Amino acid sequence: MKRGSLLAPLLVSLLSSSGLAAGSYFPSTPSTTWRYSSGETQQIGQPTTVKGVSVTPTAHQIGGVTVSEDLLEYRGGGVYLRGVRIGKQVVWYNPPLTVYPSSPLTLGQRWESASGGLKLSSRVMGNEPLSLSAGNFNALLIRSDVISGGGTSTQYSYFVPGLGVVRYQAAGGQVVDLLK
Repeated sequence: MKRGSLLAPLLVSLLSSSGLAAGSYFPSTPSTTWRYSSGETQQIGQPTTVKGVSVTPTAHQIGGVTVSEDLLEYRGGGVYLRGVRIGKQVVWYNPPLTVYPSSPLTLGQRWESASGGLKLSSRVMGNEPLSLSAGNFNALLIRSDVISGGGTSTQYSYFVPGLGVVRYQAAGGQVVDLLK
């Protein structure tokens, strides 16, 4: 399977993942679980070693079945996508893709990374007040562009420090909210 065809849909779910890095800015406690309006549940797993790198898997589940896991490395206060596991297949990114740079995120902040034929470019666009069934939030709006195979996919995530992503809008326009 081509890396580009694997990354774009998984990056949407990764950017919606609430358990993204060590520390209180990006929650990372194993067994932490989030439920989204799309029917997806995400859960942080126990740290493990893959290809000699300590990673923490974040499972993406539909109907209680894990469909994929993001293999995240936490270092220097940042969050890096080292790989994606689907079934027994692992797609490894070397160098890893920067999902979030070192905390704290600030308005106007930009970051980019590339691995193979993929490029991820993100920017904190502003603050957004949101009223959701999970609560009221003042979220950072982050635009992420995934460039692969000559095409660009743009998605938006609404990030709350200490909690994670409470809303995301996929490239196709679908809006997904945190329920719990």
